Amino acid sequence: MGWDLKVGEIKSTYITDEDIWKVISNFFSRSYTTMSYKYGFFKTLIENLYNVNEDLELDFNKLFYSFAKINWNLVVHHQLWQSNNKKQASSIQKILEGYCDKYSIPPEWTFDKLDDKVQLEIIKDIKKTGKRYVIGAFYGDTKGLFYEFDRNKEYLKFNLPVYRFLQRHQKMITYLTNYHLALFLEKHNSVPNINYLLTKIENVSKRSSLNPFYQILLKYQENVCFYCRKSLGKKRNASHVDHFIPWSFVQSDNLWNLVLSCPSCNLKKNDNLAEKSFLYQIVERNEHLINSFNPVDIDLFSNYQHEKLVNLYNYSSYNGYIDSWKPKV
Repeated sequence: MGWDLKVGEIKSTYITDEDIWKVISNFFSRSYTTMSYKYGFFKTLIENLYNVNEDLELDFNKLFYSFAKINWNLVVHHQLWQSNNKKQASSIQKILEGYCDKYSIPPEWTFDKLDDKVQLEIIKDIKKTGKRYVIGAFYGDTKGLFYEFDRNKEYLKFNLPVYRFLQRHQKMITYLTNYHLALFLEKHNSVPNINYLLTKIENVSKRSSLNPFYQILLKYQENVCFYCRKSLGKKRNASHVDHFIPWSFVQSDNLWNLVLSCPSCNLKKNDNLAEKSFLYQIVERNEHLINSFNPVDIDLFSNYQHEKLVNLYNYSSYNGYIDSWKPKV
């Protein structure tokens, strides 16, 4: 049991892919699970693989922003019970339902629709609970191989071989996590079927609107399609915000991976990877944004390194994104 640990050290840095698969298989095959949080936390780690600094460290504010968002959308937005005991809700569920009542928040609201001040309050409380019950428990469940952590210093640091493993197998592990979370929730909720739950779970991290990113991109760059260079005009519906590397793989919204696109290119590219020439273009575009941003907006590029984007692009081929796309001239 590691839930009460204040500090956790990485048990071994010399581990093989087989060692990691064994730990993951054991993690998913544990027969007695009381709460859904461990699956949500695994999703959180995957979602933040590219938000680490150069030392593979992830600060708790970023970590628990994602964790709060995932759980809010499960608990409040989708009204899904998170405990195996119908008479006892999980601590995280109680916190989120408490905020829903406190601010009379409509259940149809996703996390990104909440006021920034309310989001910060929720994240603060979720972080307090997560530091105490989640960080150490997941560390113990994964045999101390996935990361080290310090609750007082509020950081988590990935084990390098595990980090690289998660990059290579990101999509498969996301599928596994979503499936086991759906299995757990199916047992403790009245739902039509597991496919119904999988659809909900696959999209709990998705924003309802990328409009704030559109406004920032429009502020600092030409109003043209990143792919075909067609002018986008002044009407909002003439411009789409596209995930350069598909959202289905990266599972997060980072400005360095978002581009303005015409509706035609966005729809035709769909869930495909743009050909490699566009990778060099977005790296160059990001350098331009970094040099142009004011001090407030530069935070949107925190921990960005162009090597991360290149690695993300290259690792996508390990995860089934082998067909490249380019617009027809």
